Amino acid sequence: MGSNSHLKRLAMPRSWPLPRKTTVWVTRPRPGAHSIERCMPINLIIRDILGYAKSTREVRSILHKGLVKVDGRICKDPRRGVGLMDVLSLGDEHYRCVFDHNGRLRYKSISAKDAESKVCQITGKSTIKGGMTQLNLHDGRNIIVDDAAKYSTNDSLILSLPSQEVKEHIQFGEGTRCYLTGGVHIGAFADVVSYDVKRSSMPNEVQFPEFGTTVTNVFAVGGFELPTTGGAE
Repeated sequence: MGSNSHLKRLAMPRSWPLPRKTTVWVTRPRPGAHSIERCMPINLIIRDILGYAKSTREVRSILHKGLVKVDGRICKDPRRGVGLMDVLSLGDEHYRCVFDHNGRLRYKSISAKDAESKVCQITGKSTIKGGMTQLNLHDGRNIIVDDAAKYSTNDSLILSLPSQEVKEHIQFGEGTRCYLTGGVHIGAFADVVSYDVKRSSMPNEVQFPEFGTTVTNVFAVGGFELPTTGGAE
């Protein structure tokens, strides 16, 4: 058996754009907000994806100097997972995590201005002490709001980084521009034609001009600009 910090390369998620038959082990991301299929540990991103280091020891040196930030906050954990829509900053270089059209995680270069904001999907709502409403976001954040009726599951929020101030509310519905995070059209953009709520155990469906998919594959982005992706890089 391997340790909790490693997993075999042959068993790593298909979304990781790494070769499978080079070494036996690969770093496992620390449990956090993102599932293992939707994030990669900082160690692998800096060393194997971006090429800023040749070894884990060099990665640790970069981290301990405070040169790495995730969503605007300094990170020193090499196993910290950087997942969908997260912003990774290394000095003056900034990258956003997105899917390509093959379902692989890509860390695409963005400008310093784009690195100051992030779009997050509302995955749930809950009432907390004092009758306040808490919004649960896809990256593990929780935002407390006053007007509960204004926000719905599958809506999205554009947050300012690192303050987490809500800059814009994107309502999910007819005409909303969405980013596909699953299915055969992963990595593509499309505008919602209709949202079909099933009164059964079947998953709710979203219809687009040329295809339809389940709502779990849809991420509302509105006018938020994401870096373009290709099939392979």
